[in-house]
Amino acid sequence: MSKNNEKIKISALAISYNEVHNVKRYIESLSFADEIIFIDSESTDGTASLAKSLGATVIEKKFENFSSQRNFGINLAKNDWIVFFDLDEIITKSLEDEIVKKVSNPHSIVAFFVKRNFYFMNKHIRYGGWQSDKAIRLFNKNYCTYNGNLVHEEVKADGKIGVLKNCLNHYSYKNFDNYNDKLNLYSKLQAENLYNKKIKPNGYHFFFRPMYRFMWQYIFRLGILDGKEGFILAYIHSFSVFKRYLQLWMRYRKID
Repeated sequence: MSKNNEKIKISALAISYNEVHNVKRYIESLSFADEIIFIDSESTDGTASLAKSLGATVIEKKFENFSSQRNFGINLAKNDWIVFFDLDEIITKSLEDEIVKKVSNPHSIVAFFVKRNFYFMNKHIRYGGWQSDKAIRLFNKNYCTYNGNLVHEEVKADGKIGVLKNCLNHYSYKNFDNYNDKLNLYSKLQAENLYNKKIKPNGYHFFFRPMYRFMWQYIFRLGILDGKEGFILAYIHSFSVFKRYLQLWMRYRKID
C-alpha cells in the first residue's frame, strides 16, 4: 500500500468506435478502477449510450489517429495510475489482482508491459510472432505519454518499465470484414506517416516488403504451426503491407 495506507486510485481509459458488443463485459472487468472514461470516435451503434448507462464517462472526439486519442484521454484522467486496455482485450481476475498489487507497491517502476494471448477465428494463435506479443497497459501518467505514431502507438516512459506475470486475452477478430477493416485503417495511417516522412514507394516496397512480411510471419516465426488460421493471418497481414504502399503511392498522386 501507499505510505499512508490509503488505496491508490486508478483511472481506466478506452478509445472506442462501434464496440457495443464489448462494452458491458469490458466495464464489468474494470470494477477495480475508480473511474472509467471512454474516448469515443462518434460511434453509430450505441457504444456511447450503453457505456454511459453502465456508469462510464464518455467523451466524444472525432478520430484523428491513435496516439492523439490516447493522449487526449490521459489528460482527462483524475488519477496518476492509468490502465489503458482495448475493448477487445479481456482482463482476467488474476491480472486484475496483480495490477492492484503493483500499483499499491510500485517502487521505482512507472509502467508495466502486459503479455497478450491472441485469438483469431476462435483459436489461440501461438506462433507467427504473436507468442511474444505484449504492450504497456498500466502506467503512471506523470512519467508516460504516447509516442505520436499515427498507428501502432507505443508508450514512452521516463523511468523503469516492468512486466506483469499474468496475461490478458486479446480477441481482435469479430468477423473477417471487421478484421480487414481494421487492417485497412492501419494501412492508411501508416501510409500517412510515411508520406509525412517524405518516403516514396518503389518496386521494393510493393513486392519485397509484402513477401518478406508473409515469410517472416508464416515461416520464420512458425505461423505454419497454427494451421489454416496461421496462413490466413500471414496472408492478410502481408497484403496489408502492400496496401500501405499503395495508399502511399495514391497520396503522391492525390488519388482518393
